[in-house]
Amino acid sequence: MSLESEIDLPGGAVLPGALPEALRAELVAFRRDLHMHPELGNQEFRTTAAIKERLERAGLKPRVLSGGTGVICDIGTPQDMLTDAAMLALRADIDGLPIPDMKADCPYRSTVPDRAHACGHDVHTTVVLGAGLVLAELHRQGLLPRPVRLIFQPAEEVLPGGAADAIEDGALTGVGRIIAVHCDPRVDAGKIGLREGPITSACDRLEIALDGPGGHTARPHLTTDLVTAAARVVTDVPALVGRRVDSRSGLAVTWGRIESGHAPNVIPQHAELSGTVRCLDLDTWRQAPDILVAAIDEVANLHRAKSEINYVRGVPPVVNEAGVTELLRDAMIARRGVESVEGTEQSLGGEDFSWYLEHVPGAMARLGVRTPGERIVRDLHQGDFDVDEHAITVGVELFTAAALLDPLR
Repeated sequence: MSLESEIDLPGGAVLPGALPEALRAELVAFRRDLHMHPELGNQEFRTTAAIKERLERAGLKPRVLSGGTGVICDIGTPQDMLTDAAMLALRADIDGLPIPDMKADCPYRSTVPDRAHACGHDVHTTVVLGAGLVLAELHRQGLLPRPVRLIFQPAEEVLPGGAADAIEDGALTGVGRIIAVHCDPRVDAGKIGLREGPITSACDRLEIALDGPGGHTARPHLTTDLVTAAARVVTDVPALVGRRVDSRSGLAVTWGRIESGHAPNVIPQHAELSGTVRCLDLDTWRQAPDILVAAIDEVANLHRAKSEINYVRGVPPVVNEAGVTELLRDAMIARRGVESVEGTEQSLGGEDFSWYLEHVPGAMARLGVRTPGERIVRDLHQGDFDVDEHAITVGVELFTAAALLDPLR
C-alpha cells in the first residue's frame, strides 16, 4: 500500500496523506457488500468472516469472539514495539436492524428481507477496517508509535448491547483509551461533531403486567378496573417520576405498547404495558430502577392492581472524556482543518459504547454522512437511510491520525 503525501506532526512524526484510490474503492465496495447482507445481533457470521478474511490477508491475526461473531485484532504489541504504552482501541459495531430496506433504485440495497443497515454500522465497520489496514502498513514500516486494537463488536442494537460480552471476552485487556464514530445524517460528510461529556442518553426497557379480578363493565366497583389502572400508570408514572428527580437529568418515560381486554363490556383480568426509560444524567440513571418501580407500585396499588415489573437495564449515557475528545479534535484538525469540527448536542439515543467507558477513558465522534448541500435528511433507523460514502475516507483518516497523535499528547 503506497500512502500519498505526508503531513508533519510535532515530535518528528508524520501523518499519511490521502488514501490511495485503490484502497478507497475497496472500502466502498466492502461497505456495500455489508449493506447488501445485513445480519442481526449475535447472528453476524457472514460479516465476521468477511472482516476476519480481510485482516488475515493483510498479515494480521484476528480473533473471533467466543460467541462466534465479532472480531478483535491487535496491530503490534508492547513487546515487539518496545513500549509500555497501553493500546488505543478503535471500536466498530457490526449488526443490522430488523426493518426493511426501502431505498429505491439502489444497486446495494439489502438482499435480506426485513433486514437493513439503517444505523450505519456497515460504515463504522468499514472505517475501523480501513484504519486497521493503514495502521498495519505503518507498523510494517516502523512508523506506528503504539499498539492499536481493532474491536468489531456484535449486537449493539440488542439490549443491553454486545459491548458487555466483548469486554468479558478480553476486548479491553491492555487498552488505555478507546474511540469510536457514529454516523450522523445531520452533519455534512467531511466533518465530525464533537462534545465533551455526555453525548448520548441512557436507554432502558420497561415491561409491566397488571392483574386483578375483572368483571362486567356495569359493576366496575366489584372489580379491579385494569383498563383505568393501566391508563393511570401511563399518565401518572411519568409525572410522578418528574417530581422525584432533578429536572435537569432529563429522565423520560415513553410508552410504546399498551394492551388489555377483548370485549367492550368486559373488564379484563390482565393488562400489559411496555416502553423505554431514557436519561441524560449518569447518576440519575443509576437510581432510575428504584424510582420507577416505586412509582409504578404506588399507582397500581391505588387502583388495587397487582403489578409485575420487569426493568431491563440497557445502556448508560456515553460520556466523552475530555482528553480523548481533544485527541479526536486534534486528529481531525490535523487532517482536514479547524472547519471540519463542529459542536454537537447530547441526543436521547442510546449506544452501548458507553459500557467500554465504564472501564477506560474514551470518546465517540459523530461522523458526518450527509452530502453537502442535500436538503433531505435520511434519519437513522429508517428504511431509506443511506450515506455519502466519502464519510468512509474521513473516518479512516480520523482514526489513523488519532493513533499517530495519541503518544504525542
